[in-house]
Amino acid sequence: MTDRRRRGSGSGPRAPRRGPGELEAAVLGLLWASDAPATATWVQQRIGDDLAYSTVVTIMSRLYDKGLLTRSRHGRSYAYQPVSDEAGLAARRMRQVLDREDDRAAVLASFVSDLSDEDERTLRDLLRREARDPEDGRGG
Repeated sequence: MTDRRRRGSGSGPRAPRRGPGELEAAVLGLLWASDAPATATWVQQRIGDDLAYSTVVTIMSRLYDKGLLTRSRHGRSYAYQPVSDEAGLAARRMRQVLDREDDRAAVLASFVSDLSDEDERTLRDLLRREARDPEDGRGG
């Protein structure tokens, strides 16, 4: 096998392949740091690794399809913005896991039993606060 065939196109060594979700996480990180909706061109210029524009568009479209981004027309393309911050995304993932389970009470009981003392205190404080003012702290 020639060196050219091992590399693929013969245009030089390829960057290591990213793990599952790494590119989506990198795009979300950039969008969270942005103070305004961003286009695929803006993301492509900042993400590095010489990613193709089409790759960035695909990732942003997938994030939109998953409900993680909103988008609005920006000329002939779209500008994207995260639906929630990092904490909101983590909470969404936790709800999705819980929604897939038949015995929600057992899952929650197991989760709570594994909390550290500090996390348990935090959860109790949050539940007390929620009981006092159900509209306080709701986000997403």
